[in-house]
This record gives sequence, structure tokens and C-alpha cells, in this order.
Amino acid sequence: MPFRGKSIRRKIVGLLLVPLLSLTVLWAFATAITGQEAAELLTAAEVSRKIGDPAEDVITALQTERRQALVVLATPRPRPGAAPSRTRTAALTALHGAERATDKARAALRSGADGDVRDDMSPAAADWFAAMERRLDRLPALRYRARAGSVPPDEAVRTYDEAIEAHIDFLTLLGSVRDAGLEQQRRALVGLGSSREALSREDALFAAASAGDGMDARQLRAFSDHIAERTVLYRTNVAVLPVEDQKMFDDYWRGTEARALETAENAVVLAGPGRAARAVDAARWQAAASTVLADLARLDAEANRRHQDRLDPVATWVLTKAALAGVLGLAALVASVVVSWRTGRGLVRDLRQIGRDAHEVSGVRLPAVLRRLAAGEPVDVETEVPRLEHTDDELGQVGRALNTLQRAAVEAAVKQADLRRGVSAVFVNIARRSQLLLHRQLALLDTMERRTDDPDELAALFRLDHLTTRMRRHAEGLVILSGAAPSRQWRRPVRLTDVVRGAVAEVEAYERIELRRLPALAVRGPAVADLTHLLAELLENATVFSPPHSTVQVVGERVPNGFALEIHDRGMGMAPEVLLEANLALAEAPEFELSDTDRLGLFVVSRLARRQDVRVSLQPSPYGGTTAVVLLPAALLGDVPAKPATAPVVPVGPPQPEPRPRPFDHDEDTPVLPRRIRRAGPVPRPADTTTHEAVRDAEDVRARMASLQRGWRRGRAATEQEHEHDSTGTTDERDGR
Repeated sequence: MPFRGKSIRRKIVGLLLVPLLSLTVLWAFATAITGQEAAELLTAAEVSRKIGDPAEDVITALQTERRQALVVLATPRPRPGAAPSRTRTAALTALHGAERATDKARAALRSGADGDVRDDMSPAAADWFAAMERRLDRLPALRYRARAGSVPPDEAVRTYDEAIEAHIDFLTLLGSVRDAGLEQQRRALVGLGSSREALSREDALFAAASAGDGMDARQLRAFSDHIAERTVLYRTNVAVLPVEDQKMFDDYWRGTEARALETAENAVVLAGPGRAARAVDAARWQAAASTVLADLARLDAEANRRHQDRLDPVATWVLTKAALAGVLGLAALVASVVVSWRTGRGLVRDLRQIGRDAHEVSGVRLPAVLRRLAAGEPVDVETEVPRLEHTDDELGQVGRALNTLQRAAVEAAVKQADLRRGVSAVFVNIARRSQLLLHRQLALLDTMERRTDDPDELAALFRLDHLTTRMRRHAEGLVILSGAAPSRQWRRPVRLTDVVRGAVAEVEAYERIELRRLPALAVRGPAVADLTHLLAELLENATVFSPPHSTVQVVGERVPNGFALEIHDRGMGMAPEVLLEANLALAEAPEFELSDTDRLGLFVVSRLARRQDVRVSLQPSPYGGTTAVVLLPAALLGDVPAKPATAPVVPVGPPQPEPRPRPFDHDEDTPVLPRRIRRAGPVPRPADTTTHEAVRDAEDVRARMASLQRGWRRGRAATEQEHEHDSTGTTDERDGR
């Protein structure tokens, strides 16, 4: 379709353009038809006035010239050398007069046909006018031969008859109109002219016979044929004329002049060949025939005038109709255009308003509501989506449906936010309870570790201690996903090396992690818990998705914007599209979806990174696995705090049994390391402890250390053989890689 995929304005314009174009075409067609009819009437009247009347005069002149030519041809020529008779001289004089009259009428006809009149004629009328001109051009030669007596009478009659018939046929084609009744009447008037032509031929034939040797049988038959032709033409055409014209012609033919002519005709026909020319006196015949011909010409002119009077109202009505069709049609067209434009503009305006409302809800209002809901702000549905008033038409129904849809969307968003808050509250509640129990369990494990001397039991307790530490991290992950603050907090800075080691201690396969030497930097206290948790998630991901015999390297160096930690594993790596998706999630920190349970660790890392302004990205590792780059901003880092004299730090190793302070105690003023990061050497004693007691305790510790070394090796071997793994913290990496 030509309008598929276009704007609504174009579609409405296309919808309204078809009827408007149709109406325009109909208006133009009706105006053209009526205008053409009016133009034809005006043209017909103009052409009839300039050519019709002169053509009638030419016919009358040709009829008179034909009669005088036949009289000249019938008059006996003088003998050679003898003077012409008086009769012939009078006949020649009358012929010269008739020729001059014909030439004058022809000149008037040509004068009337000059200019645009020929262009206004119909093609058929123009052809007949040309034929009429050609036949009139034959007259000079015929006249010369007629005066010399060298042309046969029949040829002369035929030449004049053809010229007169051409003029009659031209009148038949001239000035035709579309009105059927008026056109029939016009043709009937032309037919009455043909009837008068038959009488003129009859008169010329009798005048020639009277001037010559009389009528033979052929001439008498032609004479009677002309009488019959005249009668038939008269009766046929008079019946078509209006009643008043019929009465006029009938009254005339019942009058004295017409009856005198009919009496003379009957006498000629009844006299028979040879005596017909002597049956009626020539003067009597000429008086009767010329009188009737003149009266018939007058009656025809009067009938033509009446016909023109009847034609004028029709022409006026046609002109009025053309004007009405043009003006009213134009007014209707303009009104249709205006109404269509206003209607289309109203539709476009309403549809645009609906589109703006929909765009405002989908692109502005609903996202703003979701942002406010995500921020924990209260949202009133009535304020955000007020009930709008719409009309009762179809567009109003669409508007109301859209308003209802908007309210439903906002209400669903509010309910979803309430559900999220409820779920988050459940997460926090469960996580807090779990953390409380885990803290109690860690305290109990600490007490049991202090009381036992059996290396096997101590190794099992240490393994249980390690699992509890990981469980605490997973519980803390629920708190982070819920948006709440974790319970572990530090007020003072902690060495970066200790933070990384604390993260290593919360990973199951911690013995596979190789920590390179890090510079002497400290992490601000409020960021220690989040950074430890973040690194623990990344480290566990690296150990889980790399071969058991491989190591995971942790290196770091200063960069212009802070400090960069790199975690290299030797796993199978990640597909490019999966790697891109994971990096986008880490950079944007998307909203946690309850249905996306396989990516919990990814959400936890992104939340922690966003909260501490840390940038985390995943890259292909040069070893074939994946490298996690953690960029710590300079605002999180500082100088290493002064070390207590009794707290030297050693590398990661098996847990030690000596008493130690509670891990992650946010109420202490000094930074405390995680449980898996233990100190070597004797535990510091209170100030009032004697030296002897300190030495005895140190010897005790050394004896227990030897037994614990053996138990730790057995415990580590047993740990490597385990297959159970808590999936809560690493299933996101398992899905993403």
C-alpha cells in the first residue's frame, strides 16, 4: 500500500483525498458539460446570425437566377446577324440582375464567415461550407454558357440545384443544439425551406416551358414530381412545429394565394404534354408563384424568429444552469475541503494528544514513578495518573482505555515495588537471623577450638569454621541484594593486603589462590566489608570455573586513578556475547529481578561496586581463562595505619588454635582481620601477666602447632575431595561463563 508505514496525518489526508478528488472531478465534469452546452448555444446563435441569414439570401438569389437562366435558355436565339428579340433582351437583362443579386448575397455570406466564425463551426458544417464555396465557383462559367446558349438546360438545372442543395444542407448542420425538441423544430424549418425550393424548381420549369416550346412528357413528369415533393416536405415538417406555427402555415395554404397556385398547378398537370405550358397564362402563373414564394419566405423567416425566441430562454437556462453548476459545485467543493480539513485536523490533533499521553506515560511518567519507587519514595496513583475527561466517540474511548492502561501500569508498578520491598524485608530479616545464628555458631566453634587438643577434631572444626564463614558471606549477600547495609563495619583503615587475605579466607579453595606482594596501602574502614565481599565473590568464581590443579593469581599495581587488582584464572573463558552482557551488568548495576536467581553473585558484585564507586570489568585472560579487573578509586585508599606492637601479619596459612578477638566486630576501635587470617607466635597477654606464664604459654602453643600441622594436612586433603558446594554465591558466574 502506498501509505503503509506513513504518519497518521498522511493516512488521514489519503483517506480524505479520494472523495475530494472524486468530487472535484465530478464538479469539473458537470461544469464542463453545462458550460460546453451553453457555449454551443451561444455559438449557434452567433453563427446563425452571421451566416444563417446570408445563406438564406444566397438560396433565394440562386433560385431567382436559376429561373432567369432557364428562361434565357428556353428563349429562341436570334439568327446570325439578326438583332435579338425583345423577349430575349428582357430575359438577359433579368438574368444579369439576378446574377448581380447572387454575387451580392455571396459577398455578404463570405463577409459573415470571416474571422472566428469558421472556427466556431462544427467540422461537418465547415466541410459543407467549403463544398458550398466550390459549387458557387462553378457559376461564372455556367453563366457565360447560359448567355451564349451553349449549355443544355438539364445541366444548368443540375448545377444550380447542387449549389442550392449545398446551402440547404449547410443550414441543416448549422446551429444544432442539444435540446431534442428545439433541434427537431430547427430541422423542420430547414425542411420547409426545402419545400419552398421544390416550389421554386416547379416555377423555373414552368417559366422555361412558357418561354420556349412548351412541356414534353418528361418535363411534365418532373413538374408533377416537384409538386408532390413540396407537398410531402410541407406536411412532414409542419407537423413538427409548435401549434401556433402549424396554424400559421395551414391558414396560409388555405388562403386565396395558395389556392390560386394550386389551381394553376392542377390545370398544368391536367392539360397534358404539349398543352401544359398553354393551360395557364404565363403572367398569371408568375404572379401566383412569385407571390406564394415570397409569402413562404416571409412565413419561414417569421417561424425562424419564433424559434429563436424559444431558443433564447433555453440558452438562458443553460447558461444559468452552467453558472449554478459552477458556483454551487465550487461552493460544495470548498465546503467539503474545509470540513475535511477541519475533521482531519481534529482527528490528527486527538490522535497526537493520545500519542503524547502514551509517550508521556511510557517515556516520562512511568520511568519517573519506577525511579521514585526504586528510591523508596511514596507514590500516589491518583496524583501520578489523574482521571482525564474524554468525549464519547471512538477516540474518547481509546483515550479512556489508555488512561485506564496508564493507571493499571502505575498501580502494577506500585504493587511490584511493594512486593519488592516486602521480599527485600524478608531477605533482610532472614539474613539478619542467619547472621545472628552464624555469629553464635562462630563463637561456639571458637570455644570448641580452644578446648580440643585432638588434631583430627580440630581440623574438622576448622573446616566447619570455614563453611560457616562462607555461609555468613552468602547471608550478607541477601542483605546487599535487599539494599540494606551489611552488619560488618570498620571505623579505622585496614591494610589492603589484609582485605584481600580476608576475601581469600572466605573462598572454599583458598589454598589455590596465589597472592602476589601488594604495596603498602590501606582501605578506608567503611569500605572494608564491601570490598572484602566483592573480592570474595570474584575469587570464588575464579576457583570454581578453573581446573582443580590450577592456581588463581591475584596481582595489583598503582594506576593514575587509584589501584587496580587483577584476578587471573585458567578456566575455559567466556563467549564474547556473554562477556559483553556480564560487563554491561557490572557497569550498570541493574535492578535485581526475582526470577533471575542464577545471577545472584553478579548482582551482588555490581551493587557493591556501585556503592563504593569501584569499577569491575571482565576480560579474556592471557592464560585462556578470564581476568577480573577491580579498579579501586583513590578516595578509598590511604596510608597504612601504625601497626600494634603485638600484631604482626603473616601470609595465609592454616588456622591457628590460639585465642583471638571476635571477627568483624564493629564495636572495636582497632581493625580486626577475618577468622582465616591468623597471627603466628604467641598471643599478647595483659600487662600484669608474668614472664614465666608467657614462656609457658608459648611452649604450649608450639607443642600444639606441631600436632595441628599434621591435622591441617589431612583436613586439606579431605577438603579437596569434597564435591558439595554452596551455589548461592557463584551460580551467577556459572551461568555467565
